[in-house]
Amino acid sequence: MNIAIIGGGASGLMAGGLLAKKGLKVTIFDKNEKFGKKIYITGKGRCNLLNLCSAEYYLSNVVNGAKFMQSAIHQFSPQDCFNFFEKSGLKLKVERGNRVFPASDKASDVTKVLLHNARECDLHLNENVENIVKKDDKFVVKTTKSEYLFDKVVLACGGKSYPATGSTGDGYKFAHSFSLNVIPPYSALVPIKIKDDFCENLNGLSLKNVALKAQIDGKQINLFGEMLFTYDAISGPIALSMSSFIKRSKNVTLSIDFKSALNHQKLENRLIRDIEEKKNKNLSALLLGLLPKRLCDVFLDVVDLPKELKIHSLTKGQRKKIVENLKDFKLTFDKLYPIEAGIVTGGGVDLKEINPKTMQAKKVNGLYVIGECLDVDCLTGGFNLQTAFSTAYALANNIEN
Repeated sequence: MNIAIIGGGASGLMAGGLLAKKGLKVTIFDKNEKFGKKIYITGKGRCNLLNLCSAEYYLSNVVNGAKFMQSAIHQFSPQDCFNFFEKSGLKLKVERGNRVFPASDKASDVTKVLLHNARECDLHLNENVENIVKKDDKFVVKTTKSEYLFDKVVLACGGKSYPATGSTGDGYKFAHSFSLNVIPPYSALVPIKIKDDFCENLNGLSLKNVALKAQIDGKQINLFGEMLFTYDAISGPIALSMSSFIKRSKNVTLSIDFKSALNHQKLENRLIRDIEEKKNKNLSALLLGLLPKRLCDVFLDVVDLPKELKIHSLTKGQRKKIVENLKDFKLTFDKLYPIEAGIVTGGGVDLKEINPKTMQAKKVNGLYVIGECLDVDCLTGGFNLQTAFSTAYALANNIEN
C-alpha cells in the first residue's frame, strides 16, 4: 500500500514513522527546505512536546474537540508519548506543571528523533502539493515537481498560524476539494490586545502567581499563573490560554488579581499592618511591597492617588480603593492578535467529518486528517503537540491494508 502524507511537521513525521514500521510505503511531502520547521520555534526553541498527565487531565485542557479526542488520547496517552520518545533515544525532563522538554533544551532534538523514526519513508522537501484528486480507488497528487499515484492520503498540513513555517491553510483547501466542511480558522493562543495606554510603559514586565479574570459573553473564566505585558497587549501562558476562550467574542471584560492567594479581608489586614510600619513614608513605598516597581506608578495613576502622598494620610476609602484594584485591576479589551501570530490555529476540518478512532474522513475512503488541520485546539503546556502525536498514532494504529 502506497500512502502520501502532506506535511512534514509533528503529526506528519510521527505518522510516517509509525506507518513505515508497519511495512507500508510512505511518501512525505513538505513545501519547506527542512522538516519540522514549526517544531523548532515551539517553547521558545525548547519544544514543550507533551504534558505528563492523565488522559483525563489532557482532555480538560482541550478547548475545542475534547469529546472527539477521547479515543485518540486513550490509544496513545501522555505516558505512552513520553515512553515513545525516551525509547527512541530522546532524553526528557519534566518541569513545572508537568511540562516535558528535551533534556538538551533543543527543539531540534525532537525533530531529529521523528526524522530518524521516519527514515524508511520517501522524504520530499521543497515540493509543494498543489492539488489532490481521487480517481477510482486511487489519489492523484500533483506537486510543483511531478504527479504521483497513491492508495491513501493523509492531510497533516497544519493550520494557519506562523505562515513562515509553511502553515498557510493548505489542508483546508484540500479538505474543501473533497467536500469536507471546514470551520473557519481563528486565532488561538495569541496575545490579547489592550487599549490602555499604560501597556507601553509596562512592555516586557513579567508577572508571576497572578490570576487573569475574564467575563466572556457572560461566562466567567479565571486562569492562574504567569503573564507578561507587551507594548500593546498581554501575553504569556495565562493570557495566551485566555485568548482561546475569547475566540471571536466581542463582549469581553478583563482584569488582573495581583494577590490571588489572599481574599479581600486578608489583603486589607496586610495593608493595614504595612501602613502602620511605613506610615511616614510615601505611598509608592507601600506598593513596593505588593507590586513590581515598574507597576507601582501605573497602578497609582489608575487609582488616581499621588505617589508622594504620605502613607499616614491615607483615608479608609483610599485604602479600600487600593485593595479593590489589587484584586480587580481592569484592562480594556481591544481584540486578539491576528491568526498569523497564534501558536496554534482554532477551527479546521469539522470533527463531524472525521472518524475519531481512525482519523479517516467519513465520506472519502482513504483520506485521513490529523494534527492541527483538525478543529481541535488546547491550552498551553504541551497539549497541542500531544494532539498531533495522538491523532497520528490513531491513524497508524487503525489503518487498513
